[in-house]
Amino acid sequence: MSDIRINPSILAADFVNMQAELARIASADFVHVDVMDNHFVPNLTFGPQMVERIQATSPVPLDVHLMIDEPERWAPGYAEIGAASVTFHLEASTEPVALARRLRQIGARAGVAVKPDTPVEGLFEVLDEFDQILVMTVEPGFGGQSFRPETMPKLRALADHARSVGSRVWLQVDGGIAESTIAQAAESGADTFVAGSAVFGADEPDAAIAALRSRAGHAHRH
Repeated sequence: MSDIRINPSILAADFVNMQAELARIASADFVHVDVMDNHFVPNLTFGPQMVERIQATSPVPLDVHLMIDEPERWAPGYAEIGAASVTFHLEASTEPVALARRLRQIGARAGVAVKPDTPVEGLFEVLDEFDQILVMTVEPGFGGQSFRPETMPKLRALADHARSVGSRVWLQVDGGIAESTIAQAAESGADTFVAGSAVFGADEPDAAIAALRSRAGHAHRH
């Protein structure tokens, strides 16, 4: 696996033909699975049963993003299903470090997500408790939104701090990621990218994934 990860979001896929859609992204690093509860965000997607079915048919590991209330109650179940990575929202969690430890104990990578307006400085002291930090570049809840460049200073601050302490935490961005925006996010320190319509909306998703990976890799290095 390269230092750059492309995780297509199935929010942009054809849900009726999910198995075929998953087969189209076999060259991705993970598939990003958005779980929404219509409480934490004003949208509803699917729950554990659907995620378990995706897990059974996906050619790549699952990167589950929980946009839900009460993650302490629900997140461990997604790790138990076999998701490779489970990310919950800092804004919804009462005990983020304890929950991250629980997820790791079950065998998943533990991720924490922050909305565009949530500060990240509180995570600096506990970086090692997480495998991934997801900086939302749009308000969570709906796909197809425009990238918000004003979230990049926050990402840069995280990247600079992680580098200064030798942390190996992955820095993920989600929202409006396409060929036109991925370089900006990579230059700001992201190494893991969620892309929806930029991949599933392409005639050849594998080619789109390769193009995104190439553009991000070049920007990340230079």
